[in-house]
Amino acid sequence: MGLNELTIHELQDRIREREITSTDIVTDVFRRIDAVEERVRSFTTVMRESAFEDANRADEEIRKGNLRPLTGIPIALKDLHCTRGVRTACGSRILHNFIPPYDGTVVRKLREEGAVFVGKTNMDEFAMGSSTESSWFGVTRNPWDLDRIPGGSSGGSAAALAADECIAATGSDTGGSIRQPAALCGVVGLKPTYGRVSRYGLVAFASSLDQIGPFTKDVEDAAIMLNAIAGYDPMESTSVPLEVPDYRSFLGRDIRGFTVGIPKEYFIDGIDPEIDAAVKRAIAVIEGLGAKSVPISLPHTEYCLAVYYIIAPAEASSNLARFDGVKYGYRSADGRDLLEMYKKTRSQGFGAEVKRRIMIGTYALSSGYYDAYYKKASQVRTLIKRDFQEAFKTCDVILTPTTPTPAFKIGEKTDDPLQMYLSDIFTSSSNLAGIPSLSVPCGYTRAGLPIGAQFLGGHFQEGKLLQVAHAYERHSGIERRRPKL
Repeated sequence: MGLNELTIHELQDRIREREITSTDIVTDVFRRIDAVEERVRSFTTVMRESAFEDANRADEEIRKGNLRPLTGIPIALKDLHCTRGVRTACGSRILHNFIPPYDGTVVRKLREEGAVFVGKTNMDEFAMGSSTESSWFGVTRNPWDLDRIPGGSSGGSAAALAADECIAATGSDTGGSIRQPAALCGVVGLKPTYGRVSRYGLVAFASSLDQIGPFTKDVEDAAIMLNAIAGYDPMESTSVPLEVPDYRSFLGRDIRGFTVGIPKEYFIDGIDPEIDAAVKRAIAVIEGLGAKSVPISLPHTEYCLAVYYIIAPAEASSNLARFDGVKYGYRSADGRDLLEMYKKTRSQGFGAEVKRRIMIGTYALSSGYYDAYYKKASQVRTLIKRDFQEAFKTCDVILTPTTPTPAFKIGEKTDDPLQMYLSDIFTSSSNLAGIPSLSVPCGYTRAGLPIGAQFLGGHFQEGKLLQVAHAYERHSGIERRRPKL
């Protein structure tokens, strides 16, 4: 087994015993990248030279006895984190030449923890998509089946991790963009509570929904990553000044006496039968550990997708107005005057899905339609949030499928945006309510494709989520497989 196949905590144990160095790990990671990246296409930028420089610095710190939980660990960054001196393109032509002069807060925190950055990962353009097919840099493929999508928008991060091209990765989640690709690629994906992790330096899609979180190979690593990136940031206006617990301290605790809510609205006609069966087996495992499952209702679930696809495009149309060819990024050379330059820059720089959402959002915010669309969606969003608040009065966590289907074929839904949007049917509610949620592998289809189960918790209850998910992971009995690339 190569070092690139191990978890953060397994590697840290071996580093602590002076059995291996960070340079050893990084060497194995790049050996794997060289072997599979041409087929998987996880990365938009590979940071080989700086990674070995970071590894050498980490090894020097280790020799001095300065070992932190992420010292020397190779991590991939979704390509919408601002990284000082390294291109941050967001999967878009309009930012293909943008090199930030600063690190975002999450990048800075990971650097301070000693992490080694191996590259920037591919994504749906400006995080708008569920398949990583809308990137200007090309399509990322699922390591489990190269003819299938890895999910999105953080598909590059999930695919890189599943293919063992890194030890952990970051993503952003606006309507499921961490949890959905995590489920489809067979890894753990965590979306923290809105405000738990700073968004400073994250290129915005929808500011009231976006949240940064980790992809990891197991639940313990998710706790390690969350410890590193969570916390108040005065640079970010939505960051919440609450104390951050040690999330690893929740691991290994008994879940006897926990109550797990099973919402009837998430077990619907049309869900893939193999996913339905796998999630119900996960419920049985949880019950076998002494937790009690109870049926619950989240009555406004049927409106989640409609609400999400009004609020998210509306906020995107505002956020993306800054990309005009004047200050940074791509600029069309064809414009004869300022207005024509704006039009041609945006027409040439944005892809079809981004243009579609800008137009939908601008329409929803326009005079005469704001009350009918954005205001009404915001009111229904409040009802969705209240549904969860009521549910958590009777249960500790909620358990649902992460996705309605396994990974679908590349190109299968690109001509039908509405079918593509249904990929978010089980995940968007968590963003609308601002609550934490986590996808953990819970089995495989007969074709060998991964399946994910989703745990949802109350605001700032990430510890409880990790506790239940870790207990499930340890006792699920699921064989740990790897893609055969």
